[in-house]
Amino acid sequence: MSRAALTKIVRPRTLQAPRALRPAVLSLVSHRATPNVTRPLSMSWKRSLATSSIKLATTSPVVQKKLDSFIPLIDFSKFLHGSETEREQIAAEILSGFQNAGFIYLQNHGVAPDAVRTAFATSARFFAEPDDDKLNLSWLSPESNRGYSARGREKLKRVGEGGGEDAAPPDMKESFEIGREGDPAFPNQWPRDGTMVEGFKDTMLGFYGLCRQLHGNVMSAIAVGMGLDAKYFESFISSGDNTLRLLHYPGVDASVWKNANAVRAGAHSDYGSLTLLFQDGRGGLQVQSPSGDFVDATPVEGAIVVNAGDLLARWSNDTIKSTIHRVVEPPAKEADSYPPRYSIAYFCNPNHSSFIEALPGTFATEDSKKYKGIQTGEYLVQRLTATY
Repeated sequence: MSRAALTKIVRPRTLQAPRALRPAVLSLVSHRATPNVTRPLSMSWKRSLATSSIKLATTSPVVQKKLDSFIPLIDFSKFLHGSETEREQIAAEILSGFQNAGFIYLQNHGVAPDAVRTAFATSARFFAEPDDDKLNLSWLSPESNRGYSARGREKLKRVGEGGGEDAAPPDMKESFEIGREGDPAFPNQWPRDGTMVEGFKDTMLGFYGLCRQLHGNVMSAIAVGMGLDAKYFESFISSGDNTLRLLHYPGVDASVWKNANAVRAGAHSDYGSLTLLFQDGRGGLQVQSPSGDFVDATPVEGAIVVNAGDLLARWSNDTIKSTIHRVVEPPAKEADSYPPRYSIAYFCNPNHSSFIEALPGTFATEDSKKYKGIQTGEYLVQRLTATY
């Protein structure tokens, strides 16, 4: 079977880069977009509005015809359930996508649509809660990397491994981090029973488990693509030291986007090994192409975006790319304001105790290793400390 028959290609719309890397100016954003009503909104009404406003990814054939050939769209069911030949072919396509683009779209990935919809609805209800209640669950330290981060706290780095790191001003978003449950040193920050969002903990732990399983399957595909045993990475990721991150980019007034520097999340690369990204239908994610331009990673119905992070690039001796990306304003003006954007990211890491050095087959001699070995936990704390 030809590679074209196995892998469809998603063709993102190319955008020029000159204002791409200029960071957001947060002083312009002092409030969220307000519905056109003359009386204050009750909290229950706001929660209902947040939940009902989420539109999950849909992409029409008309949109896809306008896209450029950069990020491959891969049917993962052929790796999960296919023949040995199909598994090897899909593994090769996945590895090629990470080596050339650093990003892939994954369809038929095994996370049920109902689970995704429930996670998004629950996330929206959480972010609709009063700020004071969310601040009671605040993110505390790089070591724990759990809890709520208000708008303006995070300052992303524009460049990852191997170069100078220019800190951008904080981004226009709020987030909530969930780590491995049951770690006595770093417990998760859950709302108390009977407060805030009903079923929040159970929903998010269930979704965390689904993402953890998908992480293992994608790492298995990478191993097969690299000519390693399919179980090569299992001992490196057995603890599940990953982070589920709920993200909310609040709605903003259209006047904000008149400023050329305004972006929802500045250009950056991710720190860990892989990121599994579930998007709503608003769009806004852009990926830097090899030419330096930014292209839209247009939401595709039923697919998730998976990208390689800095640690996987380091682990692969830079044979895999960790690609710069950002979140910008929507492509079309919507009345006097832009609606909120929601996404859910699952940041995948090796066990914090795992020692990471160049993988077999990625170097010819010891001198050709580009990086010294490092323990995952030490590496992540270094990166997170610089971010918050």
